[in-house]
Amino acid sequence: MDSQNRQWRLVRRPEGLLRVEDVELTPGDEDRRPLQPGQVRVRNLLFLYAPTMRNWMSARSDSLHEIIPLGSPVKTLAAGRIVESLDPRYPVGSRITAMSCWSEYDIIDTVSAPQIIADGISAVEALGPFGLNSLTAYFGLMRIGRPCPGDVLVVSGAAGSTGSVAAQIGRIQGCRVIGIAGGAEKCAWLRDQCRLDDVIDYRSQDVSSALRALCPTGVDIFFDNVGGDVLQAAVDNMAKFGRIVLCGQIAGYNDQDVIPAFTNMMRVIYGSVRLQGFLFGDYKSAVPEALADIIPWIRSGAIVARQDIRVGFENLPLHFNALFDGTNQGTLLGLIDEDAHALH
Repeated sequence: MDSQNRQWRLVRRPEGLLRVEDVELTPGDEDRRPLQPGQVRVRNLLFLYAPTMRNWMSARSDSLHEIIPLGSPVKTLAAGRIVESLDPRYPVGSRITAMSCWSEYDIIDTVSAPQIIADGISAVEALGPFGLNSLTAYFGLMRIGRPCPGDVLVVSGAAGSTGSVAAQIGRIQGCRVIGIAGGAEKCAWLRDQCRLDDVIDYRSQDVSSALRALCPTGVDIFFDNVGGDVLQAAVDNMAKFGRIVLCGQIAGYNDQDVIPAFTNMMRVIYGSVRLQGFLFGDYKSAVPEALADIIPWIRSGAIVARQDIRVGFENLPLHFNALFDGTNQGTLLGLIDEDAHALH
């Protein structure tokens, strides 16, 4: 029996932004290959577009992140429905989120602990407002930033799905929150909908000068999703005992060369400033605790979250660069087709 499964495989390392020529639509046997004990077969329904996927596509092997082998499907986090199971903990018909790939069907080893989506939560909610990006924002701010009432919190990439949640959690914790974003529309959304105290438009303002004016006593917490010149501006304006949460460096993901981090190391030393990187997986055991806060915040409207859903499995590579050109409006998700089961 011929396979009916389609998948997008990485066939060339991207140079700069991902191009359609860097991937190839091919058949795969995940829809028919026999399962082994402890495996489930999933029909994928929804895919998360994450900036770090661009790192996985690169050949840069000295940064501890995973590298997608050429000829392999593009890895991503996905939501899917189990169609066959050899693990009684994951019955047929259950919906799960798991590390998967751009494939219509996939075989998941349950030792990786895929998460069953609870009744009453849609697949969009599971990958979007209650998913990886929101949890990353929560752990980065609460565990590393350690906000206190009255702290000045600055968030770069503040209109993104991680940054916007981090900024709003900071507001809930009593911080004075300043968001950095690009363009009038995103800045207005942060100010009016997310209710941040101040916003800096990096396209029309000098970030370092704006921070000096808005934060005369310095920045207590900087939640960084961007890196590059924006990180430099924050370092130059950190307060004594400030905390820099290194969540992402999206400014350099599409560059072949490593972008220098920052200068002014003496500001860090004499200011007793702490910098710490982290991954969501560092705190995976604390997900229930985090969701106990996040779900009520979002459902009550205390946190506003946007989802940008693009439809069509055949279109997956076409929308990836929206993460980098600023055209996405919230968490970027790829819906495999118009199948209503993906949303419920």
